[in-house]
Amino acid sequence: MYDLSQLERQLAEFTSSLFDEGFLDDQFNQLQQLQDESNPEFVVEVVNLFFEDAERLLNELAKTLAQDNIDFKRVDAHVHQLKGSSSSIGAQRVQKVCIAFRDYCEEQNVEGCLKILQEIKQECSLVISKFETLFKVREWRHVVILHCAIFI
Repeated sequence: MYDLSQLERQLAEFTSSLFDEGFLDDQFNQLQQLQDESNPEFVVEVVNLFFEDAERLLNELAKTLAQDNIDFKRVDAHVHQLKGSSSSIGAQRVQKVCIAFRDYCEEQNVEGCLKILQEIKQECSLVISKFETLFKVREWRHVVILHCAIFI
């Protein structure tokens, strides 16, 4: 059985590592402050919206970049949306890649856009995986708290 203090420590260490490794920035802390007892799943819901938005935008980017005559304004609009979405949850590394992506769009550099599309897919996949782990640890924390409350 898990010790609650051990689980709390693991959660704190993992969360801290996300900041140290540049996956998250202070915007994530601000997002967490908006969560309260009336909406305890607020952060999970907002991050899940990011997951859905990112998947849709990455698919649109791939389709648009596969066309013979690439509409770079459209590509830039999709990247701008992804940058805003990632910024709203504090996904700092995704946001930084979006900035570089927009530079390639401005230069109308097809090869650069295709290369950085793969990079942004990788960063999105990584941050999604990190969030999933974070939410699983938090969920276990709640289970342990409930278990302790039952037996106290």
